[in-house]
Amino acid sequence: MGAVVTTYLELSDPARIQPARPVEAEIRRVEPPDGAVNRAFYEQVGADYAWIDHLDKDDRWWQAHAERVETWVIGEDAGYYELLRDGGDVQIAYFGLRPGFHGRGLGGALLEHALRRGFELGGRVWVHTCSLDGPHALANYRARGLVPYRVER
Repeated sequence: MGAVVTTYLELSDPARIQPARPVEAEIRRVEPPDGAVNRAFYEQVGADYAWIDHLDKDDRWWQAHAERVETWVIGEDAGYYELLRDGGDVQIAYFGLRPGFHGRGLGGALLEHALRRGFELGGRVWVHTCSLDGPHALANYRARGLVPYRVER
């Protein structure tokens, strides 16, 4: 494995969101915030992608985290995203599908939803991904209209 490459992407105009193909899956907000839900998704979605930064955190930390972000889930817990307000911007803090749910169009639909919700909360939506993430992550971000603005090698 070579050096990890991190790509930062942004969208500052909601008119530039590229719609995903429609899917038959409900997208719902986790309300009230539930740290156990965020932890489970983080562990399961990130298991294959070196999401290790928060594996040692306790229940109190996860609950505080869940209360700082908006968490949305697609389908029967197929995947999720978290939005974090960052001044006037909104970060897609975590995004992904659980193993077994890839290739059904859920990721595109979920990302489109995340972008639209992000623009309800702020004037710019951004995310970062790295070469350790899923093989289709960067392509999905770009397909929905996000544009790279910084790459770190």
